[in-house]
Amino acid sequence: MGFDDRLERIRKKRKLTFNELAQMINVHSTQLRRYEKGESQPTLDVLRKLAIALNVPGDMLLFDEEEREPPEDFLLQFEAISKFGLEEKKIIKEVLDGLILKHEAKRWASAS
Repeated sequence: MGFDDRLERIRKKRKLTFNELAQMINVHSTQLRRYEKGESQPTLDVLRKLAIALNVPGDMLLFDEEEREPPEDFLLQFEAISKFGLEEKKIIKEVLDGLILKHEAKRWASAS
């Protein structure tokens, strides 16, 4: 499933219309339709706004569920992180989200 399908599925699950979501992220509804049709890719700023408006982690918009599972070679690190305090976990999540978005942006740029 691609970004366009994930975006549409999450938007509908949240019971948001194109216009409602477009207003929340400050883009025209026509542009949002292009994202859902796979005709256009959002900028990193729009991806961030989408994640916030839809109340989902950014990686949920970018990856399928099976792609979101941690690789085996990271399981020990994630187990250790699970014992961290709330603030430390928040920092780690922000760092990882930023690295993931940066990686996806590079991939999209090279595909263009």
